[in-house]
Amino acid sequence: EAVVDLAEFLLDALEQIEIVFWPVAMDFKIEDVEQLKDGEIFASFINGAVLLSDQEEVVRLLRRKSQVVVAFGSCSHQGGVPGLINTHDRQDVFDYYYHNGPTVQRNGNEMPTPTGAKAFHVALPEYYGKARPLNQVIEVDYYIPGCAPPPNVVKDALLQLLSDSPPPRGTVLAGAYSLCSECPLNETKPPEGFKIKQFVRPSQVTHIDPNTCLLMQGLPCLGPVTRSGCNALCIKGHMPCTGCFGPLDGVRDFGAAALSFLASLIDSNEEAEIQRIIDEGLPDPLGTFYMYSFPGSLLNEVLQKGRQKARAWREREETVEAHSTENQ
Repeated sequence: EAVVDLAEFLLDALEQIEIVFWPVAMDFKIEDVEQLKDGEIFASFINGAVLLSDQEEVVRLLRRKSQVVVAFGSCSHQGGVPGLINTHDRQDVFDYYYHNGPTVQRNGNEMPTPTGAKAFHVALPEYYGKARPLNQVIEVDYYIPGCAPPPNVVKDALLQLLSDSPPPRGTVLAGAYSLCSECPLNETKPPEGFKIKQFVRPSQVTHIDPNTCLLMQGLPCLGPVTRSGCNALCIKGHMPCTGCFGPLDGVRDFGAAALSFLASLIDSNEEAEIQRIIDEGLPDPLGTFYMYSFPGSLLNEVLQKGRQKARAWREREETVEAHSTENQ
């Protein structure tokens, strides 16, 4: 979607560049990339979080063959929506997809194995049990945010990379300020600020005032803590920003910043009332604040460390139990 929307610009760009690997649009194979010299590719734009072993193999290959690697889109940039799977362990995911999901027609206890599933005898990639943004797997030079990246951002990024003075490595190729800086409703906020007595979800609202800040209407808009560059497309469509462009420079944990910001707007000092406002208007805090950024968050680090300790404890207990059984 992000590339197709470039339309004529893409055709003009093809006069200056050669595409050597584009699985969704051209019939290049991994073998074609393997035959290239290391560093022969000028730039690789890689989208998607890394969940499987074959995905890791491909991104490591592209890193080796490329002078520049760009994390393209929210999933590659921050882990994206698939990153919320990190809140569940590997076995829970398999049980849900193959046994307990509402659309699953269960047939015994069949599960995929490393060599296939049922009548299909093929080598299956390993599922790691967690999603990782690209920079947790390989070195990344630039980031293009967005779900999906809008064409103006992709176009500007391409022009910057092809220029004689590309931006410093590590740059997020989008706006440098918060989304509010380009929001058409920004001027409707009172200069003295405002407080909120109730958060509401878009599905609960019968009418959205197109001329009033969505936050003032109780909609949990994350624009104030989200990077600009998308031209406020969601807000122009009367939907609150969900944060797909990620944090501003210097922010370590987007979800924590978003949570802190919205919490500061609640107009109450009573614990019970604050809890009611959150429960009624923000029933899914994790999905609200970490929709795109959970794998790279501090919260995910704590969760993964806790799981490692729990696994080590279980393994130790099993070893002790096995030794005890042998000695009986």
